[in-house]
Amino acid sequence: MASHRRPKQPSRTRVTVLTTAAAAAVAFSANAANAAPSEKPSVDEVKSQVDKLYEEAEQATEKLDGATEKQEKLQQQIDDLQDNVARGQEELNDLRDSLGSMATAQYRTGGIDPSVQLFLSADPDDYLDKASTMDQLSNQQVETLKEVQEKQRALAQQREEASEKLKDLADTRTELAKNKKEVQAKLADANKLLNSLTAAEKAALDAKETQAATTSAGSAAPASSASGRAGAAYAAAQTKLGSPYVYGGSGPSSFDCSGLTSWAYAQAGVSIPRTSEAQANAGTRIYSQSDLEVGDLVIFYGDFHHVGLYAGNGQVLHAPYTGAVVRYESIGNMPFQFGVRI
Repeated sequence: MASHRRPKQPSRTRVTVLTTAAAAAVAFSANAANAAPSEKPSVDEVKSQVDKLYEEAEQATEKLDGATEKQEKLQQQIDDLQDNVARGQEELNDLRDSLGSMATAQYRTGGIDPSVQLFLSADPDDYLDKASTMDQLSNQQVETLKEVQEKQRALAQQREEASEKLKDLADTRTELAKNKKEVQAKLADANKLLNSLTAAEKAALDAKETQAATTSAGSAAPASSASGRAGAAYAAAQTKLGSPYVYGGSGPSSFDCSGLTSWAYAQAGVSIPRTSEAQANAGTRIYSQSDLEVGDLVIFYGDFHHVGLYAGNGQVLHAPYTGAVVRYESIGNMPFQFGVRI
């Protein structure tokens, strides 16, 4: 006999869940159907991203240059200290030999005086503290012993100083490796973006760069308008137009920004710091662009991570970034901070 029971109705909760799930499925399907595929960035967008990466790479490059400069100075200081220690040790050995000669002479004449035995002890400081024995020494022996003591103290101090500088050098080398990796990572990201462009897009981007450089170069001041050591530095930099930008490059065939300016001033017989941040404090600051003279350093960006040489007529001669070459450019293309007159 057939059952006349009514089928069980779903609970209110179950109905709500099913209805919500169905609505979500419909919405998802609609969105999926209407969703556009991810758009490839335009050439201008790629250029903007690459420019930013190059700027970040240059910031890291200046840190790298600073660490490199510090490493070189520390190494020179360590070498000098080690040379001084070696010379001091030879002098100390000679002094000890002279004390030994005194002991030998006394032995031949009837035995070693107790005071001379104290000379040859491992701790002559202890001997000098015993003033009661001073009258047993000749003036020459006293002076020799004092010289030994002073030399021992100086050597101990120099060895300690060299040890500290060696630790500092190890830290600097670690920092150097870190900064180098940071630069390489930024440049790798930039290359990845550039490689995403088609050949035609790359050609269009190169054409823009060339046009910008050519336009800027057209109004640059001639070298004859410069004078003095700033003029000589500017003239030297002009001979490097077209040289490639290479991070850490300090010439004579490739440069980064501060590498070009420090090299140029070196050709004029003037030593300036290696990094743009340090160069920002190397002379008299000029805050008005109208007061700039050809050959003045020009500092850009709030953290001073870029520097060039003023070329006159609102132009700067500089090493811009990886992939570019030493060239003229409008000073207005970058955030000007101030000039520096060396």
